[in-house]
Amino acid sequence: MKIDIMTLFPEMINAVMRESIIGRAQDKGVVEVKATNIRDYALDKHHKADDAPYGGGRGQVMLAEPLYLCHQALSAGEHVHTVFLSAQGQPFNQQKARELLAKEHFILVCGHYEGIDQRFIDECVDEEISMGDFVLTGGEIPAMALADCLCRMVPGVLPEESCYTDESHWDGLLEYPQYSRPEEWHGRKVPEVLLSGHHGKVDDWRKKESYKRTMTRRPDLFARFDETSLTTKHDRKVLAEAKAEWAAEQE
Repeated sequence: MKIDIMTLFPEMINAVMRESIIGRAQDKGVVEVKATNIRDYALDKHHKADDAPYGGGRGQVMLAEPLYLCHQALSAGEHVHTVFLSAQGQPFNQQKARELLAKEHFILVCGHYEGIDQRFIDECVDEEISMGDFVLTGGEIPAMALADCLCRMVPGVLPEESCYTDESHWDGLLEYPQYSRPEEWHGRKVPEVLLSGHHGKVDDWRKKESYKRTMTRRPDLFARFDETSLTTKHDRKVLAEAKAEWAAEQE
């Protein structure tokens, strides 16, 4: 997978995406995340990439032409799926991440200041994506979050597929609680079932805790959970037990 990020602050992107798991994956050539400075495509000697907005108002607007020339250089004459990180976009979620994962190459555009010229969006952007109902100073943090989310699902980045399929949101639920050594810490003990060595009981406990945590913290997610996806009698029993335990805990 190749991700090109158009930004005014490439050092900010590289400082994060060259570290830890994603950095090691890049070193192995499994993924490529490249930040390109939009100012390199400015038309004047001062590398000006923004100007005052037509119609008046505060702040600056990023110019269409440097954005366009940068985009053309990265797409090399071919259509490359292009995402503008925008507070006005559709909210990002795991389903959207799985859709984008199918694309081998895409471009992320980071806005700044008061935004970017709408004409560039109309001509070059395929979709706008938001990280949530809030506003940041620029698109760099959302772009890195999106890139990290996608790269970790590329085969070879994490040790095995279950490293992300067992986590929150993959199947519409939140992940179960995790514990490690020691068995008791500050008077708090690890649940006995996790010390039992009985893998079937551990799996059932984790499923029930996932259901209960989702019901408690994200009832909106649980309301959308497709119970018909549970095809075995045992799985339906585990869900029923989770609901009963959760109800008892609310009393």
